[in-house]
Amino acid sequence: MQDDMKATISAAIDRAMAHAPFLRRAAEQRPEIVAAIAKGDVAGALALCRTSGEGDVGLALRRERQGLSLAVGLADLAGLMPLESVIQTLSDFADNALDRAIAAAIEERTPGEPPRGFAVLGLGKHGSRELNYSSDIDPILIFDPLTLPRRERDEPVEAAVRIGKRVVELLQARDAAGYVFRVDLRLRPSPEATPIALPVEAAISYYESSALPWERAAFIRARAAAGDRVLGEHFLAQIRPFVWRRALDYGAIREIRELSRRIRDHHAQGQSFGPGYDLKRGRGGIREVEFFAQIHQLIHGGREPALRAPATLDALAALAAAGRIDPDEAKILADAYRLYRTIEHRLQMVEDQQTHSLPRQPEALDNVARLHGLADGAALIDLLRPHVEAVGRIYDGLDEGRPEGLSRDPALIETALAAAGFADPAAARQRIEGWRAGGPRPLRTPAAREALEAVLPGLVTALGQAPDANAALNRFDTIVSRLPSAVNLFRLLEARPALARMVADVLVHAPTLADALGRRPTLLDGLIDASAFNPPGDVAMLAAEIGRCEPGDDYETLLDRARQRVGEKRFALGVQLIERATDPLDVASGYARVAEAALVALVDATVVEFEAAHGRIPGDGLVILALGRLGGAALTHASDLDLIYLFDGDHLAESDGPKPLGATQYYNRLAQRVTAAMSVPTASGPLYEVDTRLRPSGAQGLLSVSIASFAQYQRESAWTWEHMALTRARPVYGRAGARAAVAAIIDETLRRPRDAATLVADAVKMRADMARHKPPSGPFDVKLIEGGLVDCEFAVHVQQLRHGAGFDTRLRQAIAALAQAGLIAPELAEAHALLTRMLVTFRLVSPKGGEPIPVSRAMVAQACGQPDWETLVAAYDAARTTIRAEWERVSV
Repeated sequence: MQDDMKATISAAIDRAMAHAPFLRRAAEQRPEIVAAIAKGDVAGALALCRTSGEGDVGLALRRERQGLSLAVGLADLAGLMPLESVIQTLSDFADNALDRAIAAAIEERTPGEPPRGFAVLGLGKHGSRELNYSSDIDPILIFDPLTLPRRERDEPVEAAVRIGKRVVELLQARDAAGYVFRVDLRLRPSPEATPIALPVEAAISYYESSALPWERAAFIRARAAAGDRVLGEHFLAQIRPFVWRRALDYGAIREIRELSRRIRDHHAQGQSFGPGYDLKRGRGGIREVEFFAQIHQLIHGGREPALRAPATLDALAALAAAGRIDPDEAKILADAYRLYRTIEHRLQMVEDQQTHSLPRQPEALDNVARLHGLADGAALIDLLRPHVEAVGRIYDGLDEGRPEGLSRDPALIETALAAAGFADPAAARQRIEGWRAGGPRPLRTPAAREALEAVLPGLVTALGQAPDANAALNRFDTIVSRLPSAVNLFRLLEARPALARMVADVLVHAPTLADALGRRPTLLDGLIDASAFNPPGDVAMLAAEIGRCEPGDDYETLLDRARQRVGEKRFALGVQLIERATDPLDVASGYARVAEAALVALVDATVVEFEAAHGRIPGDGLVILALGRLGGAALTHASDLDLIYLFDGDHLAESDGPKPLGATQYYNRLAQRVTAAMSVPTASGPLYEVDTRLRPSGAQGLLSVSIASFAQYQRESAWTWEHMALTRARPVYGRAGARAAVAAIIDETLRRPRDAATLVADAVKMRADMARHKPPSGPFDVKLIEGGLVDCEFAVHVQQLRHGAGFDTRLRQAIAALAQAGLIAPELAEAHALLTRMLVTFRLVSPKGGEPIPVSRAMVAQACGQPDWETLVAAYDAARTTIRAEWERVSV
């Protein structure tokens, strides 16, 4: 060991002897531990703490704890153990002590029985393995009446309570070596009325149905710490969905904030920084760092399991890495937390007391500072001050911008509404007064009316910014009236004021999204941070997310979860467009990736389910072709999915499962199951409409055919329009070899020489038939109108097939390739882009194809890249003229 390290360790031991009487007394009794630390041998010192495990368990644990306190304290002071190692070592000892105490308690009552059926759930800092130097523990004790060892005449509850009392006695008893741990059992449900150990099923029932928000939040840091860990993990798995909720209960977040305010009020003397400052409960202290992390974990952790880290430092790092909190703020909070916990340990090392406050007496404050290696108390205050100020500022930022309440005086309400932007403030006032009177059923509870008053000021401001504030208010009323309870919606909007403005825009501009929101207000949960405006990831990443199973999920549950997850992503994409945050062309691409990912995820799950009953068939299995807009990777919000089901292998083969099927029947039934998985509504609503009419022989043909049959059909029987449809066909599901084979068949089919006159005649006839049987719904039916997107597509596909060139399933890229080859007018690219933007936007704003309402026209124009409605209409007319002229040129 180097001399400077020796000097550092020696100085730390000297400081402990001079300024920490508890450590000095322990050193006098355990000099061998001091000697090991003096050599820098932390592992050796910790080994010296352990006892043989024989004899009196309580005495052995007290002596181990005394040695551990000395070894960890000296190693901490000498810089031989970082904070994370200190708190984990202390927490691991707590687990070990509980295990040994449980085993001893059970052995005393039922000799020879293994310690089963009794578990300790660690909560708080014990649960997160962050125990402080002189911490108590806050466990919840649970037991399984069926497996708990007990005497013949004991009732299970009686036996469990006796075991629990004995465990507490072993840990809390004191002698010359001190004690093991103080134990606080008050975190269990209704501690004043319940036994200290709870039957596991009763505990599960309580947390599923009756737990308060703060109790659910407490389980962020829970773990099976000791005893029958299988039992503990079973309990935690059962309540996990009620702790980590996808549909966030903002009451829990509000409860944490209110708890923080109550702590500040109750411990007012420790709030102001200086001597007497409470490091744990003071403004800008330990608790506010922990609450900051837990609030963001509650917001995001239900959807992102990676954020469920129990330890505060781990949680801050995970939240920052996921982009859920500012990385700079995360570092400030983490640095402060490490310093606070270190100084907290210094306070507790002095006399092994569970204190968190800086001493008020100057000499006592100087003593703690010198134990830490500082000159005096003033230096300690200076060290802590910038961290306390920074943490307080960051935590207070959670409550910034909260407006005052809305008056109840009718005249003042109308004045406020008019100032906010309501054209008819009297009508708006009447609507709000109806809410306050509890008119709609969801507003008839005190909690709902309290939540309403909290959100009203911000809601009025947000809705008042809408182009038609009164219409937005009325549509919001429709949403509220459909809810079973309005509490969570109001608390969500209160917690995230920016959401209220987005809601106003959706209500005014996007009836499709407004209807979805009315059916499922939890869609707003997906918009709670800026990441909602990021483009969706690639198909593989999205498929993994959409198809992710939670513990205990079956196939039907997965179908329901997939609809929730896809619905959230489609809703977020729609809001991106309405907010003019994303080009509609990119929104269309995002819609397509989400749909393809949903298909991949659900087909995978359906195949597994199907194979369990029917087994497998030799070959590469199912292949799915996407055509139309999905094939072209550009969907609208309302698009259905054009699919063709194919399979690889011998059509005479038979599956090898419990219920064998021939290949043709096997893959047709599987295709039916896939179609149902993608289209049948569940409790969370529908997913996508699936259209399989483009398959060989259309509705008259089999739902799924072999790849060989598909190839033969394309060679010998397909119509021109079917080959035109193939220009946007691409395999989206199946093994690589089978997908490559299908892609080769498509390529060979499209590049086949063909008679130009016949091609053009067929295309012209088909376009005329379409115009006759499916005329445009109005002047802004940009798809079917003359000079619209269908004419554009026909012109492109005719040129692709006529010249065997420009093949790309993405129409934008196909146009660019044809234009570069001189086969189509370059102006068509811009015309197609404008009409596609209009189509994607109109499907949200004016889903029936009519002209958008006046207040939405400016938004539509801006979304489509034009400064105003009049300019957009002129550009639309010009684009139609370009497309019409090109179609006329190509079709002669």
